[in-house]
Amino acid sequence: MTSIFPPALVFILGAVLIPFLKGRVKSVYMLILPIIAFLVLRGIPVGNYVIGQIMDKDLFLRIDKLSLVFGYVFILATFIGIVYALHVKESTEHTAAFVYAGSALGIVFAGDLITLFIFWELLTIGALVVLWSNKTKAAQRAAYRYIMVHLFGGVSLMSGIILRVVETGSTEFSFIGVSGLSSYLILLGVAVNVAIPPFHSWLPDTYPEASVTGAVFLSVFTTKAAVYVLARAFPGAEILIIAGVIMAVYPIFFAVLENDLRRVLSYSLINQVGFMVVGIGIGIPLAFNGAVAQVFVHVLFKSLLFMAVGAVLYRTGTAKATELGGLYKSMPITLVFTLIGAASISAFPLFSAFATKSMIISAAGHEGMTVVYFLLLFAAAGVFHHAGIKVPFFTFFAHDSGKRPKEAPLNMLIAMGIASVISIGIGVYPEALYSILPNTVDYVYVPYTADHVISQLLLLFGAFTAFSFLMYTGIYPPEKRSINIDADWVYRKAAPAVVSLIGSPIGRIYAWFARAVFETLPRFLAWVTKNPLAAMKIGTDTLLLPLSGGSKEAKKSLAREKAAYPGTVAQWSVSTALGIALVIFLAYLILLFI
Repeated sequence: MTSIFPPALVFILGAVLIPFLKGRVKSVYMLILPIIAFLVLRGIPVGNYVIGQIMDKDLFLRIDKLSLVFGYVFILATFIGIVYALHVKESTEHTAAFVYAGSALGIVFAGDLITLFIFWELLTIGALVVLWSNKTKAAQRAAYRYIMVHLFGGVSLMSGIILRVVETGSTEFSFIGVSGLSSYLILLGVAVNVAIPPFHSWLPDTYPEASVTGAVFLSVFTTKAAVYVLARAFPGAEILIIAGVIMAVYPIFFAVLENDLRRVLSYSLINQVGFMVVGIGIGIPLAFNGAVAQVFVHVLFKSLLFMAVGAVLYRTGTAKATELGGLYKSMPITLVFTLIGAASISAFPLFSAFATKSMIISAAGHEGMTVVYFLLLFAAAGVFHHAGIKVPFFTFFAHDSGKRPKEAPLNMLIAMGIASVISIGIGVYPEALYSILPNTVDYVYVPYTADHVISQLLLLFGAFTAFSFLMYTGIYPPEKRSINIDADWVYRKAAPAVVSLIGSPIGRIYAWFARAVFETLPRFLAWVTKNPLAAMKIGTDTLLLPLSGGSKEAKKSLAREKAAYPGTVAQWSVSTALGIALVIFLAYLILLFI
């Protein structure tokens, strides 16, 4: 193995200079960084490369077909995100975004568990700073909850990695499988970042509180980097099929109820990642390729939708469905890009997800997983219902809000245009994406068959008819300001109770100890030093009082001694002084060891 320059460091080290640059120089520099990262990646042949050593363990990068697909789309998404954010003058979010994106690349190309964990934690820090960059109280509170949840996930991952290294003696990051405590801990840590229910609530809680541009970056890296870890370590794990189906179905109902359109897209993101998790769990080459291909197209169309809703938020100051409507009159270009994103995520023919999502669903049917197959069809119809119809309908049509904002800034339109062109290009010519997928399939997958096209159109028509019927009859839940209770309600309510249950006794013990050491003991020593011999006699008489039967005469004598204290200090003999010194030294030793 030979040494190379890791592509992740292009972003992370490159981010250091951003705060020192201004104006067009900064903009050009940030646009060049993804291009440099891409060229560096293209110049590295497939293989393993040592990048350092810790405690006699090699740290190395792995470049193969699986990591390359993720690397390409992460670099592409970073470029699009930077174009979208060029109007942002403040450097904090830009710097954090590059560290965040670089950490995701570090995870993707990690060949050992130590490197994986380092970049995993750096990914959390990068996301946290991106979120903080919005500088609102809501963002700060969301960031606090975000870090608490991801600390739990990070500790689980670290514990699993330590046990794994102890069990195997190796730090290699490769297939792990679900067997043994170490694998379960690693899977638990990854499940938090993937947003598998009930560990998913951080995502819709966090992304809508980020800035317009920050939400675009957040939508790309955390969950998809975690999907990569699942694909590398747990392909074919049946538990992922169950988890993925829950992810695909569960968020649909919340997306229908949500009024904040960025929360709708957040739940939709969980839904789409669920398809990827199912594909990895099925594990056969067609399903695995479908999961990886779905990652690629999802990064693009989900970014596009977040960019479109973000542009509306940027111009109107709101992303609430109840406060929007009629924007087609003043933001027609953004409307077109929103419709392209909606068609892509809904898997319309000639749009990207049509060529990828069906690979996973077909694999489920091919493996005889009838229940999984029909649940995925339901989930596919559900995403069209909320992301394909609800988002564009309530943003640009529905009632007329009276708002007539200007069209989105040029840099935002260019970024949305790039994502739109690629989404359509993959939908029209999916073979370009199929050619870089990791697994070799025994037969050529052809998405554009009459049967597939007709069945997909019927599915979409059925979802549209259901939406229209529910709207016409008034059954569809009305868009209104509300707080919807999700799984996070459990730990938001339970956490204070647990802290109180555990913290109160510990707090009382600590308070008692503090009083004893810092209040009672100093007062006692001050009292003793006034007349040590008299104090010792009072102490001795107090201890002997119960042994004397507590006679009235003994009690009166003790009371007289206390009343007369300190009295006249007597001359000490050498032996008495030595005895007192030993007692004080013994007390010092006790305090020292405490």
